[in-house]
Amino acid sequence: MKLQIDKISTLGLFITAIASPCCFPLFGVILASLGLGSFELFGGWTMWIFQGLVVLSLVGTYLSYLKHRCLYPLLVAVPSAVLIFVSYHFIEADNWTVYLYTGMFGLLISAAINYYRNKLHNKSKVELYSTITCPSCNHKKIEEMPTNACQYFYECESCKIRLKPIAGDCCVFCSYGTVKCPPIQNGENCC
Repeated sequence: MKLQIDKISTLGLFITAIASPCCFPLFGVILASLGLGSFELFGGWTMWIFQGLVVLSLVGTYLSYLKHRCLYPLLVAVPSAVLIFVSYHFIEADNWTVYLYTGMFGLLISAAINYYRNKLHNKSKVELYSTITCPSCNHKKIEEMPTNACQYFYECESCKIRLKPIAGDCCVFCSYGTVKCPPIQNGENCC
């Protein structure tokens, strides 16, 4: 399972804020119309849950940094988290929510950058060789898979049968190979 703590916690931040009528009055009205008027996500604990999600977001961003070694998400996430904590604990003016929302959107931007960096990092780990086995004669051969297209047909060296993918598979490597094709490995739609 991939590390997605930063995305989960950033989503949690926004859910917590939306569920708090003081943050987004429009959503408070909608929740009240659904019978959840006093929902404010655990009452007085909302602020603590929110701050815990900020810390969890930072932890997830740092763990992702260890994986892809790109500082950009951390350079956005750390000041955003500091801004959130400063707005909660030190700013007493009427516009403290401006700092809070700026920090929240900073964490959202950090999660987006992190997602992009993780995607770039995962593409470099694609396995390009697969052992394809003919279902007719059991002949096996290691083949290099194309990275820019699916291979729909494959002719067996031994029995000369022409293989096609099994229904539901995108290419012969997904059906008869030991390794799925590169687009499937990347979690993308194939062909």
